[in-house]
Amino acid sequence: MANSVGVVATATICAVLVGEVVLHAKPLGRLNIQWTPADAPQADVAVSPATRDAAARDGHPPAAYVGKGKDGHYWAWAEIDGHPVRVLIDTGASAVALTPEDARRAGVDLELLVYNRDVNTAQGVTHAAAVTLNHVSVAGAEVNGVEALVVPRGLSSSLLGMSYLGRLEGFEATRSGLILHP
Repeated sequence: MANSVGVVATATICAVLVGEVVLHAKPLGRLNIQWTPADAPQADVAVSPATRDAAARDGHPPAAYVGKGKDGHYWAWAEIDGHPVRVLIDTGASAVALTPEDARRAGVDLELLVYNRDVNTAQGVTHAAAVTLNHVSVAGAEVNGVEALVVPRGLSSSLLGMSYLGRLEGFEATRSGLILHP
C-alpha cells in the first residue's frame, strides 16, 4: 500500500525518482498525499482525517478525491469491512463486484457462498454470489450495508459499482479525478 504524508495542497508535483507523487490543487483543504511505485495504476488522493473531522464538526462531510490513473481509469484502495482491496471505480457496473481473492481478503467466507446470480462480464455470462458488505470506504467516503457480488470468473479486478456509488450524496468526474460526496 502507498506511504502517506499530509500536506496543504498548493501545486502539482510529478515524476519523483521511480515513482510519482501527485498533488492536486483542489479546494478540498488539507490533502493526504500518497506515493506509489511507477508501475502502480495510480495513487489515491483523499482529504486527511483532520480535515474530515473538522468538516464533520461543521456539519458538512468533506468530498473525497480519487485521482485518475495513467490508464485513464479511476483506481482506488477501498477499505471493505476493515480490509484494503484495490478496486476499479466503474459507474457502468450496477453493483460492487469482487474477485474471489478480493472477497477472501475482505473477510468473505467463500465456502458459504451460493453462486445463483447470472451476471454479464466482458468475457460473457457467468454466475455470481450475492453478499452484503458491512462497511465500504473509499478515500474517506463511507457507506454501510453495501450489496455486492462475488464473481468467480470474468473479472480481471474488483469493481466499485453503483451499489456503492449510488448510496453517496453524489459523485463527479473531472479531467484529473473523481470527487465522491459522502
